[in-house]
Amino acid sequence: MSRLEIYWSFRSPYSYLAIGRLAEIVRDYDIPYDFRFVRPLAMREPTFFERNRPQWMPYLLKDILRESARLQIPFAFPRPDPISMNMGSGKVDADQPLMTRLMGLGVAAAETEKKGLEFARAVSKRVWGGTENWHEGDHLARAAEEAGLSLVALEAFVRENPGKIEDAITRNEEAQMTQHWGVPLMVLDDEPFFGQDRLDSLVWRLDQKNLRKA
Repeated sequence: MSRLEIYWSFRSPYSYLAIGRLAEIVRDYDIPYDFRFVRPLAMREPTFFERNRPQWMPYLLKDILRESARLQIPFAFPRPDPISMNMGSGKVDADQPLMTRLMGLGVAAAETEKKGLEFARAVSKRVWGGTENWHEGDHLARAAEEAGLSLVALEAFVRENPGKIEDAITRNEEAQMTQHWGVPLMVLDDEPFFGQDRLDSLVWRLDQKNLRKA
């Protein structure tokens, strides 16, 4: 039986641009799936941004704005960035409290209620959709509620199961690296589709397999 693996990051703007379409795909196709949170490259490879060519970041920023406009998806750069780093030098801080919190909550949503995708969609709308100080007040609680979850319950799971959180992230990242290092990454029956611009290709393959729901 076919199965879909989805690798996704809270810090990836392309993951955000893909999440709505991914929700439609799992709704419209008869395909079991696993939604797997992975840490951003800034945490997995802390020197990644320091090593890149100077043209990389300016192009990335222009492309994100172009793609969000093309797809008609509300977009704003996060305030605050979930990763703490110096954007000029590319140096990433060792301590990452915001992303560590998001990763724990995301894994908790996926592990306890199998609602990782729903939680990712609700949270990313706030992180990337223009909500200032998305990490404060009741923003995350409302996102959890939107996903059919309780922030209090998710936080309790994170506190009580640090080992399970760490193990899940390790498993996700090891599995991801057998196919590709980037996100969003969709793997259908061992066939990888990297990037939000490959969602049409994924749909084409799903249709080839006659998996669309009647």
